[in-house]
Amino acid sequence: MRAFDRYSQSPVVAVTRRSDAADRVGLWPRTVPAVAQLLDEGLRPAPGVTFLVGENGSGKSTIVEGIALAFGFSPEGGSVYAQHSTRATESPLSDWLQLQRGVGAERWGFFLRAETMHSFYTYLERHPSSSRYGPEPVFHEMSHGESFLAILETRFDSPGFYCLDEPEAALSFGSTLALVATLQRIVDQRGQVICATHSPVLAALPGARILELGPWGMRETAWDDLELVRHWRSYLDDPGRYLRHLLG
Repeated sequence: MRAFDRYSQSPVVAVTRRSDAADRVGLWPRTVPAVAQLLDEGLRPAPGVTFLVGENGSGKSTIVEGIALAFGFSPEGGSVYAQHSTRATESPLSDWLQLQRGVGAERWGFFLRAETMHSFYTYLERHPSSSRYGPEPVFHEMSHGESFLAILETRFDSPGFYCLDEPEAALSFGSTLALVATLQRIVDQRGQVICATHSPVLAALPGARILELGPWGMRETAWDDLELVRHWRSYLDDPGRYLRHLLG
């Protein structure tokens, strides 16, 4: 890992719509309010961590995927060197975006996508020489959470650009705290993270920028004001109230 120039910018300074991209009014995913706002107004990610938080269908994963592909990651995850795909399901958003890269910033990065990590592990088994880390652990022989932690230990190790799509899906409470520590280490090394999450534990990372997505589009929000946090607090305070409503 090369020494990081303290005068370098973040890997991604701004995300905007490509000047040659037609306005896709009425075409998904432009019909998603948060995606429409991204295309109309652009986004300047925080130099450290930016969390995208919202309900299912709010556009979190679509935006993270679009930015990740525009950066050069495989649609199914991995490092900038892992170019593999089993079945194309990605949205066209990445074709509509352009990234303003930071001057002197690292080009290394990793896209951790919970739903496609199984295929990434298979890719690593079939292409062992693709790793810069020497012999790989046999990820398929680990539990889901153990394999995620092994990826965090081996890939999240330099001040690069990291896109994470709901990484908490495989992690226990304790392992989620380990991920919080990993993200803080990346920030301390002046790396950059964009993360879609449903986890109030992750979103509580000190100093992170939080964007709450919904019918309004994207809005910057404090952790205490997130609907996600209010719902979890209310549920944990009185689970029966929620369950009585759901179960009649």
